[in-house]
Parts: sequence; C-alpha cells; structure tokens
Amino acid sequence: MSNCTKPPITIIGAGIGGLAVAAALRQRGIAVEVYEQADAFARVGAGIQQSPNAMRVHRGLGIEDRLRQVAFCPTSSLNRDGLSGKVTNDHPLGRAVAERYGAPYLTLHRGDLHEALASIVPADCVHLGKKLAGISARGSCIELRFADGSEIEAGAVIGADGVHSLVREHVMGRQEPRFIGRLAYRTTFPASLLRGVEIGSSRTKWWGPDRHIVIYFVTAARNEVYFTTSQAEKADWITTESWSAKGDLGELHDAFAGFHPDVRAVLAAAPEVHKWGIFEREPLTTWCRGNVTLLGDACHPMTPYMASGAAMALEDAAVLARCLAEMPDVTEAFRVYEATRKERASTVQTGSSANTWMRNATDPDWLYGYDAWTAPLAAAVAA
Repeated sequence: MSNCTKPPITIIGAGIGGLAVAAALRQRGIAVEVYEQADAFARVGAGIQQSPNAMRVHRGLGIEDRLRQVAFCPTSSLNRDGLSGKVTNDHPLGRAVAERYGAPYLTLHRGDLHEALASIVPADCVHLGKKLAGISARGSCIELRFADGSEIEAGAVIGADGVHSLVREHVMGRQEPRFIGRLAYRTTFPASLLRGVEIGSSRTKWWGPDRHIVIYFVTAARNEVYFTTSQAEKADWITTESWSAKGDLGELHDAFAGFHPDVRAVLAAAPEVHKWGIFEREPLTTWCRGNVTLLGDACHPMTPYMASGAAMALEDAAVLARCLAEMPDVTEAFRVYEATRKERASTVQTGSSANTWMRNATDPDWLYGYDAWTAPLAAAVAA
C-alpha cells in the first residue's frame, strides 16, 4: 500500500461522466486513474440527445467536431398527440438553436459518444474488470476493494459509478430506489427496415394519455433509427434498473396498439427491443464526504424525460475539473463543486420526473444556455 502522497484522482466508473471528468482533469495537468467494472466497452443499442449545454462541454474537451461528423442534427423538437398525430409543439432546433446558443443540438448513438470520450483518455489510465466491492476511509486515505480481490488506496475519489453507486452508499448510506410503476422499451435498428413511413428530420415525441414514444435518427447518414418508450406497468412486475433485459415485441406492439399508424409502423420495423424499469430517487442532501464526491447518475439519477441525464453528468465533469484545478485543497474543491452544481442538477432531476418537458410551448434558455466552463463557481464553503 502507498502512503497516498499526492496520488492521482481516482475515478470509479468509465461511463460518459467518468470519462469526461478524467479528460477534463488531464487537460488541467491532474493525473487520474479510472476503474471500470466492465471487462470491455460495448456499443449497446441506445440513442442519446446532446443539447447545446452538453455540446459546450464536448467543445471544451476537443471532441465536438468528431461528434458533428457522426451525429444527426434534428431540425426541431416535434411533439405530437400519440393518437391523432396533432402537433402540440414544434420547437426549432437545427440552425435556430445553434444560432441562439452558439452550439448545436445533436442526436447520436450512445456508443459513438462513449467512443469519442474514450479516445481522449489514454488506455493505460483506464482499468477494466474492476468492480468496486467495498470503500472505507482510513485516515486521510480511501481504501477501495474490488471484486477480483485487488485493493488500492486513494487520496481523492470521484464516484461516477451510476445508479447503483457503491460510492454513494459511502457518502450517504443506502438509498433504496422507488419503482414508479413504469417501464421503457428501447432499441436502435437500420433505417432500411422501415417500410411505408418517414420519420422526418425532427426528434419526435408522441404523447399518449399515459405513455409516450420518442423517435429519431442517431447517425448523420440517417441510416440508423432509435426509439424509446415509457408506459405504465402492473405493480407486481419484477424489474431491475438494467438496460440489457430483452423485451417482448408482442407486448410492445400491444402497448401502443391505439397509437398513430406512423408509430405502429416504426415499432413493426424493429427486430428486437430491450426493456427496463424506471426508478426514482429523491435529490441527495449532500454529494460529498471528505475527500470523496459523486458525479452524474451517482448523485442525481433521473428519469429520461428531459433527455438531460448525460448533459448533467458532463456539466458536473467540467465544473468539478475547474474546482480541482483552481483549489489546492481537495475537500474544499469538492464542497465548492457541490454548492455550484446541486441546485441546478436537482431542478432538472425534479423537472424530468414531471414528464412535461416540451410537450407544449417551452422556453429552454435556462437549460440550453448554461456553460459549465464559465458558469460562476460558488463561494468557498466552510467545512
């Protein structure tokens, strides 16, 4: 074991948030070591939306141009009644949003985004197959134990380990998620499988009385389609917070049998789907414990209804890197980071739960106009 003399920042989790904060810290000359439970990165079939506030983070990390080359740029956020097809809100994106906020709104495959972030973090900084099994404080050091039997000591830890965060348990104790009685289906598939329907150049959300579906392209070439749904499910359905469970296409078709023919045609084209249960947690009262802090889903897991979970993790990464670069004391940097970020992230977390975003006329300036690289940092916070 080391004596923790000026060690690198230890990051648990190599998802979008973990890789983003690793890259941002390295840009500022701060060494990092990232520990990821997966044995390899996989291109899981999922789309992701990157609003202008997220794209500013990518610009600062140097990957905006790469994302523009692979991603789709929708012309609008189109919202339609799921049954009649009536337009309830058609909010301009494309050139209009880029001119207003100085950054684009893109839709892309989550795997392409993750690959771009991984490309700017050296492979020798990322340790795969390291599932965290235990974390405890020992003096000024944090002892981390992994499922493979290995152990390390860290001087500072960032928990970017997602909704099942073990680091969060160290910070706050165990917090049980609440299944909200809804499940989601999602998939990506070749656009060539579509027959007799055009999904258009918008990112379209079809709203039903108690369910919805979002559909959009995830590639610049418009050759891959993504959809994700949300609908009520019986309370006794056994589910976990997992995106990997296979879904039943027949059940999905039945759930949207009354929807507009264009929606049913998209669902009919999908060769397979995955499903997962939607859970909620209350906003945390604190994100930090000494020289341990949380980032992204580990501290503000949210429903997907504002398409902002990854954006909030990216904003966290930029602000946290700034704090660690500007403040010599790690615990102070962590406290200022929390004070800077918690209100905004909690507001998005709560707003996402309401599932009303963009259904009707919406002013997104407060969300899209934020720049994590220049937003004022909170004043120093007393211990």
